Amino acid sequence: MGGQACVFYGAAEFSRDTDFAILADAANLARLRKALAELQAEPIAIPPFELKYLKRGHALHFRCQHPEALRMRVDVMSKMRGVDSFAKLWRRRTTIALPDGTKCDLLSLPDLVQAKKTQRDKDWPMIRRLVEAHYFSNSLKPNVAQLKFWLLELRTPELLLGIAHANAILARSLVTRRPLIKQALAGKLALLEKALNVEESELRTEDRVYWSPLLKELEKLRHPKF
Repeated sequence: MGGQACVFYGAAEFSRDTDFAILADAANLARLRKALAELQAEPIAIPPFELKYLKRGHALHFRCQHPEALRMRVDVMSKMRGVDSFAKLWRRRTTIALPDGTKCDLLSLPDLVQAKKTQRDKDWPMIRRLVEAHYFSNSLKPNVAQLKFWLLELRTPELLLGIAHANAILARSLVTRRPLIKQALAGKLALLEKALNVEESELRTEDRVYWSPLLKELEKLRHPKF
């Protein structure tokens, strides 16, 4: 669900770790413990490896010591801000096969984009590249679902303006979900650019608010009161 998934979707990113979205239940955590043991992975940060922290939205962090994955970091989450439940993510997943036949399950592109809407600076250029890559791969004969995805998620003002003009009826139907489409329909590029910046700022703020109580909980774990 992180940099490795972005690479598979055509938006290359140098990543020092591998991020996983997993089902948080006791049986699945037992399987995860077994997999981490095979990787000789050790916890490297708080919170502890416990189900309750995954269910509250924390990430668990590990470092692999196996010679074939030496020093590779593994981060695991189950709950993310604004992202559907794991069951829905799993139903919508994208499965790809590597050259050696290994299968990899990725967050669907819309879910990956949603998961990237964080307060981190590096995530916003990645969202733009992910949606652009999808657009340029499918722009010749797009279906309605793809057009909706671009209208709701594109962060490239020129592309968003062009798609809105070419699909005005569809674009107008989505204004309540993404108000800045009004600027795209009006052809006002400068206002659209400004609206995109405002939208990003609002979403960054939402992410900071979401993480505030979780960070306080981590601080209590770091500095327990005796």
